[in-house]
Amino acid sequence: MTQAHHDFARAYFAAVTAGDLPDALCCDDMTAWITTGGTMTKSAYQEVIRLLARMCAEPILFTVDAITAEEDRVLAEARSTAVLVNGEAYENTYVFAFRIRDGKFAHIAEHYNALVTQEKLVPLMKTIT
Repeated sequence: MTQAHHDFARAYFAAVTAGDLPDALCCDDMTAWITTGGTMTKSAYQEVIRLLARMCAEPILFTVDAITAEEDRVLAEARSTAVLVNGEAYENTYVFAFRIRDGKFAHIAEHYNALVTQEKLVPLMKTIT
């Protein structure tokens, strides 16, 4: 079970790099929580991921530093790098807490450096439609 959860966490990062978290990876009632936005529905979180993809000149890349899995819980420590559409470099650090149910994400909590997000992404969000 542990290796399957590790692989599933890596599937999340691949999906975000591709710019979309497909329904096939998510429970219908999935919820998410992000540092700068709080709790949200699956569709709202999927839109956040699509927005991030639109803000990047090239796909965001993740380096996974550690994954720990136990029962229905997976924690991943990761770092991201990207070049934003305005030419600025973007780097952040994260701890993701995933809850898995029936082979799909039931909940995703995305903890990251809010200062970097506020400095780099929030101003850019206002210009991206």
